[in-house]
Amino acid sequence: MRFLIASDIHGAEKSAEKIASLYGNGSYDKLLLLGDLLYHGPRNDLPSSYAPKKVIEILSSLSSSIIAVRGNCEAEVDQMVLPFPVLSESTMIFADSYTIFMTHGHIYTPDKHPAGFDAFFSGHTHIPVLEKRNGITYLNPGSVSIPKGGFSPSYAIWDGGNIEVRNLDDDSIIFSLQGRKG
Repeated sequence: MRFLIASDIHGAEKSAEKIASLYGNGSYDKLLLLGDLLYHGPRNDLPSSYAPKKVIEILSSLSSSIIAVRGNCEAEVDQMVLPFPVLSESTMIFADSYTIFMTHGHIYTPDKHPAGFDAFFSGHTHIPVLEKRNGITYLNPGSVSIPKGGFSPSYAIWDGGNIEVRNLDDDSIIFSLQGRKG
């Protein structure tokens, strides 16, 4: 399986356009969105190109390809305007002999989560992370719109268990991790 993974769009039209273009130009099975899709929230500045209604249009055009989880900025009204589920705090995906736990990162974190999976995908911090600890792969693709920690806007690619975190602006690799064989 091949997944394009993004988090923390926060209503930024240009960031959503870039993700949609990457998805459309790649051979991906699904687009995984780790929450905070439409609104910037009270702790963040407005992202450049803030246009939640445009982001609704962009994401709606990809709705059959999206698996999403609820971020701390999602509200019930978001579900009313988006044609794919966005209110689940977490979900599990089974791919390439891996069990993947997806969440935003404000309820379950890399240090506080249930057991029983091989990979933990979360966003929320806006800082990309890719590491393996105690047999679990932890991925945070960073934010495509409001990066923090000195990083550029970023996203990730899952390809059969191999993961790359990439710079959204120039597509350079920030982090990579090879998955297990078989």
